[in-house]
Amino acid sequence: MRATPDFDFGLPESAQMIREAAGRFADEKIAPLAARIDAEDWFPRELWPAMGELGLHGITVEEEFGGLGLGYIDHVIAVEEVSRASASVGLSYGAHSNLCVNQIRRWGTPEQKAKYLPRLISGEHVGSLAMSEAGAGSDVVSMKLKAEPVDGGFKLNGTKFWITNGTYADTLVVYAKTGDGSRGISAFLIEKDFPGFSIGQKIDKMGMRGSPTAELVFEDCFVPESQVMGPVNGGVGVLMSGLDYERVVLAGLQLGIMQACLDTVIPFVRERKQFGKPIGAFQLMQAKVADMYVALQSARAYTYAVARSCDAGQTTRFDAAGAILLASESAFRVAGEAVQALGGAGYTKDWPVERYLRDAKLLDIGAGTNEIRRMLIGRELIGAA
Repeated sequence: MRATPDFDFGLPESAQMIREAAGRFADEKIAPLAARIDAEDWFPRELWPAMGELGLHGITVEEEFGGLGLGYIDHVIAVEEVSRASASVGLSYGAHSNLCVNQIRRWGTPEQKAKYLPRLISGEHVGSLAMSEAGAGSDVVSMKLKAEPVDGGFKLNGTKFWITNGTYADTLVVYAKTGDGSRGISAFLIEKDFPGFSIGQKIDKMGMRGSPTAELVFEDCFVPESQVMGPVNGGVGVLMSGLDYERVVLAGLQLGIMQACLDTVIPFVRERKQFGKPIGAFQLMQAKVADMYVALQSARAYTYAVARSCDAGQTTRFDAAGAILLASESAFRVAGEAVQALGGAGYTKDWPVERYLRDAKLLDIGAGTNEIRRMLIGRELIGAA
């Protein structure tokens, strides 16, 4: 249950319907599993078909491929509601529905869309995107995974690292070097059963436990030419065009975490008594809750506005970066305040706020670090080379 009043952001009716459906599902099906997901680093694969039945996996996909044909504002709302119950599930959901499904929807051939989208949208299959490597994060064009042309396709050799959903993914969008420099990268659609493709080490993380992160290994992995997504040597265009949407959609993760913090803190400060009265009666605690609420609503307003600009075809790269920058830093601060508000209880695993703090830190780093986001925003606004 939300502990804060609703605010009318003037969202479309579809977004409100998504909030109600996703929110109800999150409360009933995801929230009861959240503590176990974190404690056991467990990926609840069985949620995927159920989310597919609600249409959550194909929100931005056209109806002809089994999607809902809605917009990025609807997608942000869905990620927010899922993440309110479990940010780990929200992260894997965002990687599946946006980084994989939405990229195939935007760049796949009609044959590729018909082959892959229906099972990804139904939740029968799990999707992933593989961009980063151990030595190529912010400097993504320095990737080393090599795709050499051979008769009928390409052979891939190398590794990918930090890959969300990598352990369970059936279909992966993978970027590899097909030439030199930034113009020598291509996007490939990889299936988990391709010979020469395997899962390397599973990565144990501080937060977002239960959202599996893994190394991918390619050893003479043959990929048919039909699996190239977008133009050969045009992968950077595919990749960068998706980053704006990725950043906006994943900002919804942080909105969900902040809402979860307030949903925990407000009832607590009403009930917890010190010096003969509820701690919520003290002005310092009231100020803390006020700051948490304003941080959430400010990040919501910016994220929703940028998502709607995406739907209108008017997004800017620096605003997409700005939305997730504000949301990520606000969420980490709000989660820290939630721990502080609960005092000693907040520092224990008996309450979920310590998990919110660990989970919130990821998006200061993932989907482009905040340092890179600031550099991008400043460079774009100033017009520097």
